[in-house]
Order: sequence, then C-alpha cells, then structure tokens
Amino acid sequence: MPHGLDDARKKFILTTTGNFYGIKPSLSLADSPALNNFLDDGNEFVLSISRHDNDLHLSDKIDASGDSREKVLVFFKLHPTVITEDNLHQSLLVSSMLESPINTLYQAIRQVFAPVLLKDEHWRSAFDPKLAGLLSELELGLGSVVRQSGAQSSAERGRKEEDVLGILIPSDEFQYWDDLSESAEKNSVRERATYFTEQFKHIKKEYGGLDSLSMPDVGDLVEQSKDTLDDVWRQTDFEPYPETRMVRLMDVIGGTLGRYVQRKLSGLKIFEEPFVSVRENLRMGVAICEQWVVACEHLTGQVWKRHAPHPWKGNKHCPQTLHCLARRLDEVVTLRTVHEKLLHLLPGRKQQALTSDRVFEPFSGLNPLHYNPYTEPLWRAAVAQFERLMAPSEQEVAGRLKSYIADVQDNPQQLLQVFQKHKELIRRPTISKELQSERETLLARLLDYNKGLKTDFESRCHGGPGDKSGPLIGRNLPEVVNKIVWVRQIIHKVEDSVRIAEALLPDLSGFKGFLHFCDDLLEVLRAYEQEQFEDWSRDLLSGLADPKSGISNCVMDLDHVDGRLKIQYSDRLVSLLREFRQLSALGFPIPAKIQQAANTADKFYRHAIVLKQVAHFYNTIDQQMIPSQRPMMLSLALAFEQVIKSKESGGKLQITWDNPKELEVYIAKLQSAAEKLSTENRKLRKWHTDFIDKVVTLMNVDLLRHQQRWKDGLQDLRTGFATLEAQKCLWVPHHLQQG
Repeated sequence: MPHGLDDARKKFILTTTGNFYGIKPSLSLADSPALNNFLDDGNEFVLSISRHDNDLHLSDKIDASGDSREKVLVFFKLHPTVITEDNLHQSLLVSSMLESPINTLYQAIRQVFAPVLLKDEHWRSAFDPKLAGLLSELELGLGSVVRQSGAQSSAERGRKEEDVLGILIPSDEFQYWDDLSESAEKNSVRERATYFTEQFKHIKKEYGGLDSLSMPDVGDLVEQSKDTLDDVWRQTDFEPYPETRMVRLMDVIGGTLGRYVQRKLSGLKIFEEPFVSVRENLRMGVAICEQWVVACEHLTGQVWKRHAPHPWKGNKHCPQTLHCLARRLDEVVTLRTVHEKLLHLLPGRKQQALTSDRVFEPFSGLNPLHYNPYTEPLWRAAVAQFERLMAPSEQEVAGRLKSYIADVQDNPQQLLQVFQKHKELIRRPTISKELQSERETLLARLLDYNKGLKTDFESRCHGGPGDKSGPLIGRNLPEVVNKIVWVRQIIHKVEDSVRIAEALLPDLSGFKGFLHFCDDLLEVLRAYEQEQFEDWSRDLLSGLADPKSGISNCVMDLDHVDGRLKIQYSDRLVSLLREFRQLSALGFPIPAKIQQAANTADKFYRHAIVLKQVAHFYNTIDQQMIPSQRPMMLSLALAFEQVIKSKESGGKLQITWDNPKELEVYIAKLQSAAEKLSTENRKLRKWHTDFIDKVVTLMNVDLLRHQQRWKDGLQDLRTGFATLEAQKCLWVPHHLQQG
C-alpha cells in the first residue's frame, strides 16, 4: 500500500468516496493537492469530489455550474482547523449533493433540520421563534423554486412542466400550480394554473390531514382523487395536463397512500393477535392500495386512451410500489386465513400442531409491512418455512374437503359454494393436487352453467322487456336501461365463474377451452350492451334534431283552434332524464348533445311543473267562474291573456328553454297574473255564496213578527253590494259586459 493511504485521514475520505460512487478510487488521488490542502491548511474549509466517467475529480470549490444531474460529495469543516486523526470525527462533516444545490438544501431542511429544530421538544425550546419562522419561510421558498424548476435549470430537460423531480408528495404538486397561478408572467399560464389549483382544492385539504382520517374515509378520498384527476385530464378549456406530471402525481399519491396504510397498521401485532382482531384492518389496507392501483390502470389503460381531445399516449400506468405493498398485505391475509380455516377443519387433538406461536415463528423479526426488494428474499424464505410447517395439516384437511365435495357434487350451486367457501385452502398446492378430480368436476359444471347462460341470452335478446322473447323486466326501469342491466347481470355471472376458475382451476387441461368459450360469450354480451346504448343515442340525437319529436326546445304553445295552452315538456323528456342519469351511473360516455339536452331538461323541470299548473288554470278558468261574474273579471282575464301572448311572434307563441333568465321572468309574470285572477275569482265566488245564504235567510223571516230582522238582513246585503261597488267589482261598463 503506498504511503499516502497509510494516512488514516486520507483513507477515511477516499474510502467514503469510493463507497459513495461505487468505484475504487485511484491510488494517485492520495497525493492530490486539493486533498492535502484541505487536510493540512486550517483556512481551507471545503473539499468537493465529483465523478467524470470513471475518474474522480477533487477540488477546493463546489462546482454546481455543470450538469446538475451529476452527484457531488462534499467534506467540510466545523471550524478552522488542521484535520488530524484525533479530531477527524469531531471536526469533519460529510454531505452529498444530488440534482442541484437548491434541491439538496431544500431536502436537508425539510427532512432533517426542520423536523429536529421545529418539532423536537428539546431543540424547539432552545430555538428562537423568529428563527423558526425564518426557517419555515426558507423551506417554503426553496420548495417553490424546486417545484417550478424541477430542481434543475438544465435546458436539456425541455419544458419546465415536464420536470417533476421536486414533486415528492401530493401537496408538492398542488402547491406547484398554486405558486404558478401567482408568479407566472403570462395571463394565460396564470389562468390555467388557477384552474388546476381550483380542481385540486377539493382533495388538497384531505391529503394535508391524511393521518386524521379513518380508513373508510381514505377509501372515499381515493375515489374523489380518481374523479379529480379525471376532470383535470379531460378539461378542454386550457392546454392539456402533461402526461409526465400525471404519472408522477399518480405515483406520489400511491406512495402517500401506502405510507398511510403502513402507519395505520403499524400498531398491530399481525402474527400474534387473534385474526379476528386484525382481519378487518388488513383487508381495508389492501382495499385502499388496490383501489388506487385499479383507478390508475383504468384511467390510463381505458378511459383516457379513448379521450380524443387529449389521449393517453404511454402504456397503462400502475403505481408499482403500492401494487407490491397490496400484494404483500393480501398474502398476509391469505396466510392467516389459511391458518384459521385449517384450525377450524382439524379435529381438536391435531390442532396443537398449528398453534400460532409455532407456525408463525418463521416471521418473528420480520415486519410484513416493510415491503421493498431487500426484504423480499427474507420474506419468501419465511413463507416457504411456514408452508413446510403447514403441509401435514393440509394433507389431513384435503381428505375432509373431499368428503364435503362428494356430498354436493350433483348440485352445481352447492358445489360452487363449497369451492368458494374454502377457496384459500383449495389454492394451496398440497390440497389442490389432492382434489384434482373434484376440480375437474367443478370445471365441467361451470362450463355447463355458462352454456345455459348463453342459451338463455340467445332466447331473450330479440324482444322487449317482459316479452316472451325479451329480457326479464326490472322494476321501474326505462327499456334501454332494463336491457343493459339484464345483460350486465349475465356478464357478471360469467365473470364470476371465470374468476373462480382462474383462482382454482388454471392447471387443468380443459381450462383453456373453458376460458375461450367464456371470452367469446362475453364478447357477444358486451356487443349487445354497446348496441343498446348506441341505438338509444342515435334515436335521441335524431329526436333532438326534429322539432316534432316532443324533445325539442319549444316550451309553450297556444292552440288557435281550441284556444288552449299546451306545455311542451313531454313525457319523453322525463324519461330522457331518467335514462341519462341511469346510463351515466352505469358508466356510459353520453354524447355531448344529449348531455346538454338532459341538463336543460333537468334545469327546467321545475319551471315545466309551474307552467303546467298555469296552463291548467288558463284552460279551466272559465269552468271555475260563475257565469254571471265573468264580466266582473274581464279586465284581469285580459291582463292574464296579455302576459301569455306577450311572447307571440308571427301569430305564434314562442317560448323556448334557451334563455333561462328570460323564462324565469316570464314565469314570474304569469304566476302573478294568474294569482290575481284566481284570488279575485275566489273572492267573488265567496261573495256570491254569502249573498245566496243571506237571501235564503231573508226568505225564512216572518215579516209580520220579525220586521226588524228583515230590515237588518236587507241592510247587510246592501252593505255587501256597496263594498263590491267600491272595489269596482260591480256595475261593470255595458260594453265590457257584452264582451
């Protein structure tokens, strides 16, 4: 060994450097002037080491002007001193610089110094509050720079929006658009950023307080996140959301959800506590992880691939780390379920071999929540040891399952139930092998079952719901929805049988043929479903283009033949609303024109009800009036009719749904005029009834014996007439009476 590496100081620095870069430093570096000056000159504070290909470069300055993607290792001193073997570990600090000085400083403050200085009780009490505020401001400011520059200024990375290295948690992405909405120079960029900020606002708060949410609440948040990302991707008012950013956002949301699940489950003794006390939490953890993985794959693999204005160009995206965590947790649930079921099926005397502390002993010292590539080999070895311990008990249980299946093998439904009930056990290699012939029987039964579904579909797919040659009829369902719900039920039955076959029967010789039959059947069923929807869309679109269809935009019509008002809010519009809502809920992409028509119909449904009431009143008011009183209400009746005819154009009444504000004003006027006429009619009818009662009373008065009572009654009548005359209800001019 050259004498340079006999120096413990140089050995420490060069060994650390070699470990950092993963290469063996050249021996000549021990004599580097920069290294000697740093160690021996008390005024030299910094030694910077960078890598160029396989060569290491030592310098007394930090070169941050080159490619910011290069890693830099920095040694620096706590105070001015010559480095000796004695003070080597008291005076020397080591730091790596990744991506850029800005990002390194930001991450060091965020991950190390801010938590220690602002959260640790000991240091917080010794730290000036003003300095704490400055540290927080510095962290926020650096974070903003990192998010907006992608942690680097290299022009090679292209557009800044494609730089996502600064996005580590969901709030980084939300804050990026918030910062941009304030700082962007161009108005159009600010407006776009403001729009995205507004969209993310709904979930930003939830992710900020994630740990305070229960697991069911986080399940709701996952669904809300999926909807938010879908809205952000499909918006067409601004430049599209970059695909690179969306991939990163899906991954950081996945990482955040995974860490949340790990924290929530960290208090459980997964292999020690009774399964009943940990089962639900484990299953909810798996559900949260799988829900987000499925959401990302569905959006990027199907929904956005078909979105013409902004199609997803890359492959279907899966947040891989979260997917692996879900698989690990699911495996834990399976292991514990298998153990529970074996215990349940074994006789009491043989349960001793399956005590928890014995069979789960291979997992002691392992934390199943800590999934990563380094822990995976240890986990697999522990699982293999667990399975060896379980093998004798599985052999015993296989015989019991055989007898259960033999009892029900002639009843397909019960046979399937037994397999579903014990599917975790039947999937075990030992038991699966023992039940080879029983599994063959199940596959034959499943094939017969699906052939029956196909025959039933073919006999019912030509008629309408309820017909002999039509689908079974659902309760209160429009025809198109009825047909789709019916075929969906068949699809679900086929898919369920495929799932059970894939889980329990994939090694059987007839499995591929079964799968081929089911795939062909599913293709026919889905084509029928799509055909129903397309027929519905086509009919509606042609109806919307036809003014005579009853679903055009005309609202009210005055029939000049019989003088009756007709409201054009047809029953077809009501059924359109129901169909639109139900088909949307079933996940169909409704054409924009139909969406617009449904939204309009929904918006004016309330107005249509009011207009129908007004039209009914207009069409029947003559029957509600006492013939002798009609001239008294002529002016109000004319005023009411004048309001109705105020929208007449070219001799026809022109009221449409096109202008909501104008329609609301018009309806208000109609209601007011109708109310005045109705109130006056009720008042006059009341007077008329009162006069009749008074006259009848006078007719029964004995004039000889009760002359005063007669006079009082007559005076009462005259007072009533005078009141009406004063209110201008009586003595209507002659020409109006004739009218």
